[in-house]
Amino acid sequence: MGKVAIVTDSNSGITNEVARELGIYVLPMPFYINEKLYYEDISLTQEDFYKFLKDNADISTSMPSLTDVTDLWDKLLKEYEAIVHIPMSSGLSGSCSAAQAIARDYEGKVFVVDNRRISITQKQSAIDAKALADAGWKAADIKQYLEETAGDSSIYITLSTLYYLKKGGRITPAAAALGTLLRLKPVLQIQGAKLDAYAKSRTMKAARQTMLDAIKSDFDTRFHAKPDASDMHVMLAYSGVDLTEANSWREEVQAAYPDHTMFFDPLSLSVACHIGDGAIAIACTKKLPDEVLHRYE
Repeated sequence: MGKVAIVTDSNSGITNEVARELGIYVLPMPFYINEKLYYEDISLTQEDFYKFLKDNADISTSMPSLTDVTDLWDKLLKEYEAIVHIPMSSGLSGSCSAAQAIARDYEGKVFVVDNRRISITQKQSAIDAKALADAGWKAADIKQYLEETAGDSSIYITLSTLYYLKKGGRITPAAAALGTLLRLKPVLQIQGAKLDAYAKSRTMKAARQTMLDAIKSDFDTRFHAKPDASDMHVMLAYSGVDLTEANSWREEVQAAYPDHTMFFDPLSLSVACHIGDGAIAIACTKKLPDEVLHRYE
């Protein structure tokens, strides 16, 4: 058993089964659906969630209770010397600041990371943290590294419908109606702090190209990646249970980056409840450099 435990939440998309394989611990995110409490990947499956969404159920997200958080921490500290806790971005939820507040009572044994990530980029942060812990890094140093590199990621998402953005009040009904009339496909971005607009395309084909161009631009101008992007992770995600569009998107991106092994995961339900089903996404993060990973060996 290692000295540092890595904890994240189910916004990362890490299921209980995958968490056991990775040696990472996952807090399930709570959802209230028609006023009933559900927990992601425990009492709420992907299939159930999208059925509720299709039936126009009243869905709201929530934060893990303080008791759920501290019960997990207390259990882990019986086996580990310290914990690195990686919640979803502080710009998208209050769960990060809440965890930071209660960590003060743990006398330097719990380190809460404001990594400003969600979904597949948050998943990669947890995997990187586990690799650093296994390489002998201390919890405080893992937290510092993850926060210093928090901006080394991007997510771009194309929607199949504007209905859920309209329902959540993120765009006006008039804008949603105009977008539907013109069959516009919005491309959104997550750059740490929030879900925001990036571009509008006339067709899904054009939107997919916009996302590929955006990632390539990030490689070249933001991350100064190698020409083949071998120093970057490329990751894909989708919402919904019909994978027709998602599988086609996967083939297109894999053709553009044939040497990359990519995540192909469902989008976090915390994102999906605002954008609906039928969305596809591409994301990237910088890989851990070997000299960083093996710094303390």
